[in-house]
Order: sequence, then C-alpha cells, then structure tokens
Amino acid sequence: MLRRTKIVATLGPSTDNPETLKGIIDAGLDVARINFSHGVAEDHRGRARLLRKCAAEVGRQVGLLADLQGPKIRIEEFESGQITLQEGAKFTLSARLGATEGNEHQVGITYKELPRDVAIGDTLLLDDGNIVLHVSRVTDSQVETLVETGGVISNYKGINRLGGGLSASALTEKDHADVRLAAEMEVDYLAVSFPRNAVDLHVARELYRAAGGKGGICAKIERTEAIQELDEIIKAADCVMIARGDLGVELGDAELPGIQKRIISSSRALNCVVITATQMMQSMVESPQPTRAEVLDVANSVMDGTDAVMLSAETAIGRHPVKVVEAMDRICRGAERHHSTLVSRHRLESKFENTEEAIAMASMYTANHFNVAAILALTESGATAKWMSRISSGIPIYAMTRHVATQRRVTLYRGVYPINFDVDSEDEAPVDEEIVRELLRRGAVRGGDRIVITKGDLTGVSGGTNVMKIVRAV
Repeated sequence: MLRRTKIVATLGPSTDNPETLKGIIDAGLDVARINFSHGVAEDHRGRARLLRKCAAEVGRQVGLLADLQGPKIRIEEFESGQITLQEGAKFTLSARLGATEGNEHQVGITYKELPRDVAIGDTLLLDDGNIVLHVSRVTDSQVETLVETGGVISNYKGINRLGGGLSASALTEKDHADVRLAAEMEVDYLAVSFPRNAVDLHVARELYRAAGGKGGICAKIERTEAIQELDEIIKAADCVMIARGDLGVELGDAELPGIQKRIISSSRALNCVVITATQMMQSMVESPQPTRAEVLDVANSVMDGTDAVMLSAETAIGRHPVKVVEAMDRICRGAERHHSTLVSRHRLESKFENTEEAIAMASMYTANHFNVAAILALTESGATAKWMSRISSGIPIYAMTRHVATQRRVTLYRGVYPINFDVDSEDEAPVDEEIVRELLRRGAVRGGDRIVITKGDLTGVSGGTNVMKIVRAV
C-alpha cells in the first residue's frame, strides 16, 4: 500500500552526509525543508544541491520548501550567557539596552517597537512559555514586568504576547534577501512566517515572482491574528502550515487541538494543501523510538486529513534522522488503514467553478464508487491532481507530467504521486495506451484493472483538463 500522507523533513547538520540523506529519501521523504532561520546562504545552497543530487541517484522526485525566518521577536544577550529569574522579581525588557548587557534585572530586545505593542496587564511569554511575565509598567523604550513563572533563561529566547497583537511586519529585511535566494535555488514552496493576513502573502508572492521564483506560497499559521483571518489567508496561499510552536504559545495549549482540526478542515474545504508541524516526534531528537503520545499525535493528524506531517529538529540535528522518517512512515501507514481516511463527503453539495474542478470531482466520485485500481491525471500544472487530492480515498492518484517543477510540486499533495511522462502523440488512443503501459511497467496496476484517466483535448495546454474516461489495463 502506498503511503498517502506526505512526510516533510528539515535538512541540517545531521543530514549533510550523502548516505544519510539517501537513507532518508529511501525511508519515505517527500519534501525537504530548509530553514532560513539557521545558517548562511551557502549552507542553504549546498543542502539544496545535495538534495537534488541524492534524489536523482535514488531515482525519486523530492520537493523543496524554503522557510523564511520572519520577524523573530527575541531578547538579546546576557553578560553571563544566562540568568535565573525568581518568581515575584522585577524584570525589564529594554529597547535601549546594549545587545550584550543583559543581567538579572533587565535585557535588551531585538524588536524595538515592543513597548508600543503592549499595555499594563498584558502577559508576555519567553522561551515558548517557560518564562511568564506580567506587564506592570510601560514607557517609550521599556517594558517593566513582574515574573509570574521563573526559571533559567539564556540568550536570544523568543517573546510572545498571550493572545497575540504584536505588530511586527511578516517580512523583514533579511526575508527580502532570502526571497531572492529561494528564487535562485528554484524551491518548490516558499514558507512565509508570521503572516497576519492575506496581504502579507500577496506581498511575499509579488516579491518572489519579481525575483524569478515560480514555486507555491506556504502560509505558516502561528499568530492569533492569522486565526482571525484564516479563510482569507488560506485562499491567498497554495499551502498552509500549522506551526504549533508559536501558535500554541499565543493561543494557550488548551486551544491548540481544536484550532489544528479547524485549520485542516478549512484548508481541505477551500482546496488548499495543509502541513501539520512542530514537535511531532520531538523525543526522537535523542531517542531511537517515539513515545506513544507522539504516535497518537501523528496518527490523529493523518486521520483528520492533513496532507503532510513535518519533522524539524528530529532530522536537522537529531541523532536518528533515518529512523525517525521510518517511524513516521510506519505510523502514517497505520493511520491510513482506518476507515475514516478512506471516505469523503467533500463538496457533495457544492457547485464547481470550472471544468477542471468538475472533472476532478467526478473522477474521484467515480473511483470511490467503482472498482478502480488507479487514477491518472495527465497534467501540466498539477491543478487537477490537487483538486482530486482533497477527496479522501485509498486509490492512488498519479500525476503524469513532463514538467519537473510540477512533479516536485505534487510531492506535497496527499495521495498524489508524480510520474515523468511526455506525450508522444496527439491521437487519443495511442496516448491512452502509452499511459497504461507506463503504469504496467511500474507495477502500479495489473492486467484487467480499471483505470480512470483525466486529460485535455489539447496536449501541452495548462488548465485544459476536460475529459474523464475509464479504461482497462491490458
């Protein structure tokens, strides 16, 4: 059984060995993530080159997602590297303090506008909520607080406001440079961190296109404001990522499960791809096997309908990068055997907006209610395969295209598998025969199997899918 849920894994020092990277690809990697928050441009270029080389040697298409850092709102450095904050103590976040002058009484901040964004009574969370501060006084350049939850804190830890509301722009000066780098690297997806609304995504797309980038735009949902604008953000994006770290800090952990389910449901309803991310297999940074809680977390995301599950530190700096991908592959396959992942009522009451979408929905309805072994979408852009992937099914969808960029893009779509295929003939019958021969050669179907094929009357025209037919493999 082919695994339908896709695996995204972050590249880093632990994957820089070619044999390790090939092992991850063999274990089931579908899309590799490069995190622009760490390392320099040459690191990123080198990892992208190594990924393409290893994927070619293994004989698979692997997508590439570049993740912008965004407006990381952090404290600066302490003179001693770290301090211990005591509950009830006074502690100041200062926009005028030197970058290395922090002590047990105060510390500098990277985001100098913080005093304008907070008010007396607000709760600030440092280090993913491990330190909790109550705002007691605000001046033009300082935020004075009382420590509610203390502990050890070190340099460069993040700052969040409970309930959101920090107004930092989604795209920083560094991000502008990294957008150009992503275009140069020909990434398949560009992830925008901390977008507040659809406008942030439109701006990012314009910058990316101006730099020559052709990949999709991924919106990372990690701000309270993004939840308030969720549907508009989904419509403006090609993909959304549930970035549960900062999102959980801002919303509170009790709100996170319901929000995750809502994002997955809304994304599928609006025909958008969705990735579930952050700490999915965190214990495997050190451990060779996941906890039962992590197994259930991944499985529940799969059964909720996520397109992909993502690994971060587990593969980037973890001790067992190949084992963690193998474990995630195993868990996804197990969850996909559950009946709920094989049925769908998606858009049964809806009207379709164009011919391609209508053909895609008709094909999936037919396949799910007939004895069909495979669905073949002869596609230029991958759009038909994407619409098909919104329908839950156990039937594999093969996106057959000559375009490498399309092959890589569909690696993120649930239940869709790219096949390099160039049409040799414009005559309908020979094309059908070529398609079926290719699937038989790959062992994807057997003689006598029924196959649903979608294609356009005019080959080589993007957006022209207008034909669905059922054939038998012979």
